[in-house]
Amino acid sequence: MLTYRYSHTIGLFSNMGGLGFCHPVDLALGRDGVIYVVSRGNFDTEVQWPGKRVTMCTLDEEYLGEMSGGGTGDGQIMWPAGVALDGDGNVYVSDEALNRVSVFAPDGDLLCSWGNEGSGKGDFNRPAGIAFDGEDNLLVADGLNCRIQRYTKDGRYLGGWGRPGRADGELNVPWGVHVDRAGNVYVADWRNDRVQKFDADGRHLDTWGGPGQGDGEFSRPAGVTVDEDGDIYVADWGNERVQVLGPEGEFRAVLYGESGLSKWAKEWFAANQDEYRARLTADMEPPPDRLSPGSVRHRSASTEKLFWGPTSVRVDGQGRVYVVDSMRHRIQIYQKGAAT
Repeated sequence: MLTYRYSHTIGLFSNMGGLGFCHPVDLALGRDGVIYVVSRGNFDTEVQWPGKRVTMCTLDEEYLGEMSGGGTGDGQIMWPAGVALDGDGNVYVSDEALNRVSVFAPDGDLLCSWGNEGSGKGDFNRPAGIAFDGEDNLLVADGLNCRIQRYTKDGRYLGGWGRPGRADGELNVPWGVHVDRAGNVYVADWRNDRVQKFDADGRHLDTWGGPGQGDGEFSRPAGVTVDEDGDIYVADWGNERVQVLGPEGEFRAVLYGESGLSKWAKEWFAANQDEYRARLTADMEPPPDRLSPGSVRHRSASTEKLFWGPTSVRVDGQGRVYVVDSMRHRIQIYQKGAAT
């Protein structure tokens, strides 16, 4: 088994911008320790649009600013789903509602956007997870078109693969996508409750998982990534956990969440003592007999330290694991240890 030690948490709820996140769905690890966190926000009414944004911060919770915001205009986002960085550090954000990819400079200036709604080659229908390959081309999980598509950085269509279905190589609302160092492509096949592996040309290599709550089984997996050891991390959204598989798909570890207060949250409570006193009397971890039997969602919703809606997982070169804990508006961070 692999071991993971909880390190710390980044974030707190902030619907109107500034410190914090609002239903974050993905993150990208940039140069000089910058983390780009995409918040999907709450509702689509204009007053709620500030919750839709990309926040820039560091591992130590230094707030660096934000880019974009809610809306349908140039440089705005409505249902952001994925974020990735190209070789120049530019920031790409997929948008399910607007069926496009918006591209920003590292400081937040809009560079371009591209994409069209449809089912033809190169079109989108709910684009979700995005990832760059070794040639700096962008792969997009084209959700409702049930396929993976590849583009140049400026949006020129290069090809793709996939069709609706449950057979190996077929997809049903793919969400997360990751490209490893060898160019292999891993897809979180959301509605099929599994992860699939393809080569760089889209040939099916392997399938792992299936519906369920046991080790190596999934319920609506939303994100997938691979570390330098070849271990595979899956944000098992419906089961409220992150599972770790070995390079051949064998089960190796599971994370359920161990969060404490973030630095931002501690600063907020220091300035809001009434809220802090109320927190001290709240039941943050109810006993099992107060939870619905067999309800994974109820357990996570009722126990503050646990993941609630994990949508994405990333790993850096130092073995740190970043879990996007969407319903609690935070990032939980773990350190990978030696196998036992």
